[in-house]
Amino acid sequence: MSGNDANEYDDSPLRACTISRDVQNFDLLIEDMEAVMGEAWGDLSFGDSIAFLEQLPAKGMEFVAIAIDYEDEENLGLLARVISAAKSRDIKVILIAEDVTPASLHQLLRGGADEFIPYPLPENELRNAVERLRKPPPTPVEQAPNGTAVASHTGDSRNGAVIAVHGLAGGTGATTLAVNLAWELATFEKEASPSVCILDLDLQFGSVSTFLDLQRRDAVFELLTDTENMDDESFRQALLIHEEHLHALTSPADVIPLDLIRPEDISVIIDLAKARFDYVIVDMPTTLVQWTETVLNASQIYFATLEMDMRSAQNALRMKRALQSENLPFEKLRFVLNRAPKFTDLSGKTRVKRLEESLGITIEVQLPDGGKPVANGADHGQTLAKTAPKNPLRKEINKLAASLKELGQQADAAA
Repeated sequence: MSGNDANEYDDSPLRACTISRDVQNFDLLIEDMEAVMGEAWGDLSFGDSIAFLEQLPAKGMEFVAIAIDYEDEENLGLLARVISAAKSRDIKVILIAEDVTPASLHQLLRGGADEFIPYPLPENELRNAVERLRKPPPTPVEQAPNGTAVASHTGDSRNGAVIAVHGLAGGTGATTLAVNLAWELATFEKEASPSVCILDLDLQFGSVSTFLDLQRRDAVFELLTDTENMDDESFRQALLIHEEHLHALTSPADVIPLDLIRPEDISVIIDLAKARFDYVIVDMPTTLVQWTETVLNASQIYFATLEMDMRSAQNALRMKRALQSENLPFEKLRFVLNRAPKFTDLSGKTRVKRLEESLGITIEVQLPDGGKPVANGADHGQTLAKTAPKNPLRKEINKLAASLKELGQQADAAA
């Protein structure tokens, strides 16, 4: 570290600066700054930083690294002014945070921070962030003729099919269906299988990462809260791959408010996924949020899972009324009955018929009870195709995937 204080900066060839309450609390940051910037960096307190930044010439300083922890959350207004002062001089901002709530990070990222790195710093992450900042800016988000935000992307546009899965009550098998359906589509053919991505939009308690044995990444939170600068490359970097076939955007590592994400953010993510993949499976939260309509409108099929119980019946009726009262495309919903009666259970078949008539819906998909192998496979991070290929639930999901692939082929032929 150069050891400079604010009144020594004028004589130093500074290209970067750390800003913190006390940089000694971030010893790993000191080491990484020395490794990346050598002696061409200094350190400032929050109180001195604004005046210093406002006196800088228009060019010269590459970036500032603002390091904060939970004690700094009570000074978010000051931090926002520091970020604003840096951006007014075209200085990039790297936000380094330890034990800070997602809501505070969201506010600071919205305020203009360019990069977010958790502390303790992952190996080489500061260097990678600096290299990204030195690259030309990504292609900006374009506006479609109807005013909807559409993220630019590279490569051929696939215009993939969007299939959402929404559990009408907890434990109705929505994530099980979403994960295994995505896997069946991705491995339907040994050669030339379609490309498939699953988006876990159950932002608070999503479990796609658990079902596929994938590690949650901080890059997901950064992606979700900075869609204005999202492009195909940043979207690709946030994805993880299961068994070389299935791509997944997991839910964030921490619990975040469902309304932290705007409908425009979801539109950008879905558009990028559609452009890159043949099928986009969306695992939705059971709660209706402001961007549920966004996913519903973007979907070709919107599966709603339920069971043969009163709570599912009541919630299905609520869902129907909510969509119809807002003139939303209720016809896109395809009701899926989990743990459906067996073929020989005639009384069970009668109960299903009565359920359809009382709710005024059609249950188009009936999934059998897969038993303990379903939970065991999820606990081990493996799909049913791997752990229980002959399981009746797996066979039924495989049939569903075949019908969806056939529909996709028919749509391509019609186009």
